[in-house]
This record gives sequence, structure tokens and C-alpha cells, in this order.
Amino acid sequence: MKESAEIKYPSPFVFEICRFIGLTASKILWRIKYYNTENIPQDTTRGLLIVPNHQSYVDPVWISLPIRRKFRYMAYDKAFEWFFIGKVIRYLGSFPVSLDSKGTLKAWRESKAALADKAALIIFPEGAREFADGKMLPFKSGAIRLAIEAEVPILPVTVRGANKVWAQGMKYPSFFHRVEIFFHPAVELEKPANKEDLHEYIEKVTADLQKQIGGLLSEKSELNQ
Repeated sequence: MKESAEIKYPSPFVFEICRFIGLTASKILWRIKYYNTENIPQDTTRGLLIVPNHQSYVDPVWISLPIRRKFRYMAYDKAFEWFFIGKVIRYLGSFPVSLDSKGTLKAWRESKAALADKAALIIFPEGAREFADGKMLPFKSGAIRLAIEAEVPILPVTVRGANKVWAQGMKYPSFFHRVEIFFHPAVELEKPANKEDLHEYIEKVTADLQKQIGGLLSEKSELNQ
């Protein structure tokens, strides 16, 4: 895992230790199960934008575990002030995003830099965690716009069951609920030739993406048995 002059990544050895601990703990505490991991792109010569629904604080960890490449994460700016956690997430490749325009612009630049550096970047289009009922929040279109500008593929991911673990409104995590992670086929986006059609195209792709990711949330599985 080569380090960029601008972006620092954690030691591959440390990251592999974290991966082993994370996977072991997730299997024991949440019976984590992965589907369609063959859809994860193996080409590390390009950046990759990973676009999941957002059910819990632990989603970025679960999604990262089966993906072997360098990562960057967009995280809530206040999390960097939390004792110990702030230092850990920064070391593992997180950068802050806030709701003010200056913070949003800075996060946008960090995101483009990460993708240009051939890293995998996780962005949650909902912008916040879902509630315990598991209903998806409306998708924002920024992720699609970013993928088009950075010319990188999108990997859609469905997280299911994590709304019972640490959803919005839950003060502490819950254990021993099954969590399932589904990797959809990666998508290559082409920028419309006509500038006037760009906004409409981005909105359509965003809606299609939300429908694809959300489609698995309503399906029956051993999760609900």
C-alpha cells in the first residue's frame, strides 16, 4: 500500500490487524454475513466510490472488511473530538465533513483527492443514519456528481439489519442481531454530452441507485426469521 505525498494511509500491517479483529468481533457479536463479494472491483489503478445505505455507526467498518485496498472515509466532524475515537478514525483515513458551506467544500476537495489517489472512498448518500425502523432516508445527489467528475466507478452496497444495532436515536449499540452486507455490480457513469442534461441525469441515477439499494431491504431472509 503505497503512500501518497499528500495523503497518509495507515500501515498495511496495522490495517490487517484491524481487519482481523473487526471481522472476528463482527462474526461473534452480529453474525455478519457477506453476499456477492465477487462484485468488488479488483482494479486498484483507479479510485472507487462505495455508495451504501446508512443504518449504523459501524457500517464503514463492516463494508471495508472484505475490500483489500487503501481507504478514505468521510466522517461527522464532531466525531474527531471524541476521546480516543477521534484519533483512531483519523489514523485509519477519515476526514471531517460539516454542514456549513466551507466544511462541505473542503470535504468535496478531500474526496476528489482521495479518488485521484486511487483510494476507495465510502460516501453515504442519505447523509445520516436511518432510524430503527430501517426505512431509508432520501438520497442526496452529491455522490453521483462526484463519481462523474472523478471518473471512477460506483460500488452500490446494501446494509441490512444494522438498524437494530446502532441506528439514529439509539444511544448505545445493541448486539447479537444478524447483519448482512450485499455488494451490487459496480457501475460506470458517463457524463452526458449536453450540459443541460447533466442535472436531470444525476437525479435519475441517484433515484435508480436508491431503488436498487433499497430493494433488498424489503426482501425476506433469515434475518427476519
